Amino acid sequence: MLSVLLAAGRGTRLQTSSETSLSPAQLSAAASGFKAAFPLNDRPFLDYILSSLADAGFDEACIIVRPDDSVLRARYSSPTPSRIRLRFVVQKQPLGTAHALLTAEPVIGEQPFIVLNADNYYPVSGLTLLREANEPSTLAFSRAGLLENGQLEPERLARYAMLERDAAGYLTDVIEKPDDPRLVARDNAAISMNVWRFDERIFDACRGLTPSPRGELELPNAVRRGIREMGLRIRAIPIDAPVLDLSHRADVPFVTEQLSAVDVRL
Repeated sequence: MLSVLLAAGRGTRLQTSSETSLSPAQLSAAASGFKAAFPLNDRPFLDYILSSLADAGFDEACIIVRPDDSVLRARYSSPTPSRIRLRFVVQKQPLGTAHALLTAEPVIGEQPFIVLNADNYYPVSGLTLLREANEPSTLAFSRAGLLENGQLEPERLARYAMLERDAAGYLTDVIEKPDDPRLVARDNAAISMNVWRFDERIFDACRGLTPSPRGELELPNAVRRGIREMGLRIRAIPIDAPVLDLSHRADVPFVTEQLSAVDVRL
């Protein structure tokens, strides 16, 4: 099954300086904002993601990159990974994650696929749940699960989207960065980490999308449009597990330590 990785972001938060001590190679990667290529334990962060996808049973990955990428394509050109086939798609302009997905539409075609951030390390168990789902789905992370390993503080959860569900477990709404912090503080809060299983109907929801206040065409807004206007049904699969988030320089020491014990096999 195909996985699609969103690796074309500008990484503006990673570019922001901090007191965190970084190696020269890490400083260079942070300055470029290229999170997928960020070196951790002498290998790019994307190595860990690709290995986890292969562990979860995915045999192909489409990596959406910026026009100035040369690092990732060089990294995986020789030797090529044996456990997962790679294809690269260039997003020529930084117009948002929904635009990035449309850029990859010719490669994806009509097959079901998952899409995920290239700056998050998701649990293999969650990726497996999405691969085995027989319908459009997303992982609905519990508040307790995301706080489990100690990387994310409760206040940081408010930066992620909230998922509203009906009694049958299907999405009714996606609330980006909720204004009311009490929504995130609920024990039964369902939080999105932007990992989805879609079919080809998501492309129609991405087309004609209104830009967000940030001026971007964002995938959560396409999901909301698909639910509200097109009758798209997306199952929210509950999961109690943490996610490693490489968004800021301050994340580097913790993520490095957590990934040091991961057996990477490409």
